[in-house]
Amino acid sequence: MQIQDNVFIVTGGASGLGAATARMLVAQGGKVVLADVQAEAGQALAGELNAVFVKCDVTSEADGQAVVAAATALGTLRGLINCAGVAPAMKTVGKDGPHPLELFQRTVNINLIGTFNMARLAADAMSKTAATESGERGVIINTASVAAFDGQIGQAAYAASKAAVAGMTLPMARDLSRNAIRVMTIAPGIFETPMLMGMPEEVRTALGAMVPFPPRLGKPGEYAQLAQAIIENSMLNGETIRLDGAIRMQPK
Repeated sequence: MQIQDNVFIVTGGASGLGAATARMLVAQGGKVVLADVQAEAGQALAGELNAVFVKCDVTSEADGQAVVAAATALGTLRGLINCAGVAPAMKTVGKDGPHPLELFQRTVNINLIGTFNMARLAADAMSKTAATESGERGVIINTASVAAFDGQIGQAAYAASKAAVAGMTLPMARDLSRNAIRVMTIAPGIFETPMLMGMPEEVRTALGAMVPFPPRLGKPGEYAQLAQAIIENSMLNGETIRLDGAIRMQPK
């Protein structure tokens, strides 16, 4: 799969892992559609990268369809990288009572259902394209988390949603094999996302020191580097790759 001259959708593309992935795709000659609820940041990045921004709630079918339509208008859609997500922290039973059901539902709705919504719509569009010389039509990269496997205290909703993303990787890859579309998932560890970068420096340093090697926070560009390798390597399919410096999260 070639990046150059092909079109890619990046959800959550206005910041963090998504923005780094968008920069990588443009640097490699790809055309990018940024899909995000952050309109101001998304439009600014789109202007910088000569990309297209579409305001998108990934849980909305209409929004997802608008993103795919914008992508197919640019050229041949070959890929979707799903980076949109939320990470609330709430115990199953806390000082104020049980975990709010609405918060759990919202987390699953965005992280899991939103991921599936965008994947199914993009896959439908990619399935209608002509295959490349190697026989491929497209690639989908979803984002899970090490919390899918090592969920910490307060991460029941987040870990459940990300475990589900990892869990649908193989069946979705099998579903889409007849369409020549690959499906992969990246499970990042502790990365320099906007949420983490808002924490005090000493907290970030302490978090980075938990990583066996390298003992630091992951950089968004390293996520993008792995996304590039997945796009370009046709044998990567149906698997979740941990990108975490060998960290195994402690309970808290």
